[in-house]
Amino acid sequence: RNATEEDFGAILSLVKELAAFQNSTEKVTNTAEQMLEEKNLFQCFIAEDEQKEIVGIASYFFAYYTWVGKSLYLDDLYVKESCRGQKIGSELLRQIFEIAKTTNCKRVRWQVSEWNKGALDFYKKCGATVEEEYCICDFDAKGIQEFRI
Repeated sequence: RNATEEDFGAILSLVKELAAFQNSTEKVTNTAEQMLEEKNLFQCFIAEDEQKEIVGIASYFFAYYTWVGKSLYLDDLYVKESCRGQKIGSELLRQIFEIAKTTNCKRVRWQVSEWNKGALDFYKKCGATVEEEYCICDFDAKGIQEFRI
């Protein structure tokens, strides 16, 4: 289902789990309060278990790429480790592609860590093109404030 404001705390908890999985816990600076303030920018599908606990997320946003036009960027796709192998990630990804189709996107894009062989194999099996030649360039909030040329 689509996430609601009431889900922000649980979503952030899964985001932190994902960061731990990627050995990057220190990079998560977002808060549920910030998510609430920026809710108009945040879109997410969630998967729940029988007890209505959120066990998977697929957060995304729309972007415009000059080479192709309107696109959907899948920011996080994560399923709790204890729930993997139940096709939850597949269903979340199916939802992402359904929204991309219905909103006339020309591209769906996301990043995956090069060491995450299971995810890479899954995405390739789905038909994704995995490009290995690009580097990610980031500035955090402090870097934005201190940017100089």
